[in-house]
Amino acid sequence: MVTVFPDRQWDRAEPQDVGINADALEAARQWHQAQAGEKPHRVVIVRGGRLAAEWQQGVETDARLNMASATKSLFSSVLGIAIAEGKVGSADDKVVEYFPEMMDVPEGRGPKPGRHAKPEDRDITFRQLISNTSGYMKPGETPGAVFHYQTFGMNILCHAISKAYGLYDSSEPDRLPGIGKLIEEKIRDGIGGRWSYRYTDFEHPSGAMTNIFGHSPRCDASCRDMARMGLLWLHFGRWGGRQVIPQDWMRQAARTAPDIRANCPPEQWCYGYAFWTNDHGLLWPALPRDAFAASGAGSQHILACPGLDLVVAQSPGIFDDQADDTNRALLERIAAACA
Repeated sequence: MVTVFPDRQWDRAEPQDVGINADALEAARQWHQAQAGEKPHRVVIVRGGRLAAEWQQGVETDARLNMASATKSLFSSVLGIAIAEGKVGSADDKVVEYFPEMMDVPEGRGPKPGRHAKPEDRDITFRQLISNTSGYMKPGETPGAVFHYQTFGMNILCHAISKAYGLYDSSEPDRLPGIGKLIEEKIRDGIGGRWSYRYTDFEHPSGAMTNIFGHSPRCDASCRDMARMGLLWLHFGRWGGRQVIPQDWMRQAARTAPDIRANCPPEQWCYGYAFWTNDHGLLWPALPRDAFAASGAGSQHILACPGLDLVVAQSPGIFDDQADDTNRALLERIAAACA
């Protein structure tokens, strides 16, 4: 099947024209609608680069929703680009060499009691931040030893990359555009996307150093734009004839991270470099092992499955957790229609 990479508008195709069993896909849609009840949802299915199916309820097609932690996969993409462009020397470089301010969070100035920069945080690498194994500001967590999903470490990663490009100043967080500008210039604009970015903070105690560990980047996107991201990741960073994200980085990112395999129990072997991975069959046992996803709160989800040439975006989905029975069953039904 020849892949089409869309410009601003998607090429549409009937399911059967891209090798999808139309009856099976319609059965999947009806099942999903029955499960949804009155819940709002949007689903976009892409195969061969063509929009093969789309359904929704209670959310406009062009509405941009907060991708929440699914945005972390964009951070990973930018990190791969920054390494290729020489702004970051290596994924194993120590982050403190790029963003020394990360250590300027004393006790009582962190996001909550007991959370502050500790001496061992000086050894944190970019690879550990992007795989959520850094232990940043977390007592008892040695860098690289524990998989612990967190927002603040990702913020440090974003600020360090942005500072390397001259786009972040912790003394004036709002003065420069930060990593959102890099996501736009390095990724969005080159693939015809339209999503936007902004910065927010959780509520923290008075005096918290949010200029260092906060100022969280958020992307707001339509479900079609999320499918566009998924198509880029599906092809390991290639868009048409251009390699937007280094292929080698994407292939590493879509597999369980080395520190997680080396130091964490097997039941946690499902996270790479800010992508959820299925190389050990833990998240979606009935799906191919090469499937991987960007996922965030609010049931934001982008599944890429290279072996089936398939992207499934949900914004929002109707599931509580990406590995719960509802989401698994929908993805399994769609994948089976492609078999």
